[in-house]
Amino acid sequence: MLVMAFNGSPRKNGATAKLLNKALEGAASQKAETEFIQLNELNMKGCKGCFSCKKRGGKSYGKCAVKDDMTPLYKRIEQADVLFLGTPIYFHSVTSQMQMFIERLYPYVNYKDLSSNFPKKINMGLIYTMGADDQQMEKWYRKYIKMNQAIISLAIGTAEVETLISTDTFHVNNYTKIVADILEPLVDRKSKHKLQIFPQDCKKAFEMGARFARRSTTG
Repeated sequence: MLVMAFNGSPRKNGATAKLLNKALEGAASQKAETEFIQLNELNMKGCKGCFSCKKRGGKSYGKCAVKDDMTPLYKRIEQADVLFLGTPIYFHSVTSQMQMFIERLYPYVNYKDLSSNFPKKINMGLIYTMGADDQQMEKWYRKYIKMNQAIISLAIGTAEVETLISTDTFHVNNYTKIVADILEPLVDRKSKHKLQIFPQDCKKAFEMGARFARRSTTG
């Protein structure tokens, strides 16, 4: 059984990476093979909108015509039993790295009936981190996150999808070194959140990884 995690954060050791690694630890506790992919280390482009993957009767049907570091990943993703996609929310959206990755799943979307060309149904965990607190998340991002889940599920034939949202994370380690006057008053609150809530989020990520790995084994 293969469980893969894709980090859309440019930070290798940030909150998103920590949660993804906890999910992989949970999967590994169930004897799963795990793999961590740092998206910003890939030479990867976004979708060109060329529709080669949709050409009727074409050799490229269901396949992306763009050749880059994403190309060999397609076969690996198709071998996976569980996928975890993690991204911080930057500027009210997923990161550019994660957006490119999601766009490149477009070949799996079947325009005949809006089903998925993905070869099997797999479990997927979507992990989000953000500087916004819980109330701001519900007000500004909940609808966006639901839509994002729908788009990803349209491409990948998911058996089950779970979302983990970790709010009130730090933007930077030291706010005094940047011009961020409106954020500095939040440091105490975020510090308390990091000590009390983030460990709980890490536990949830571990449990989700273990749970998905068990279900993939028994299912």
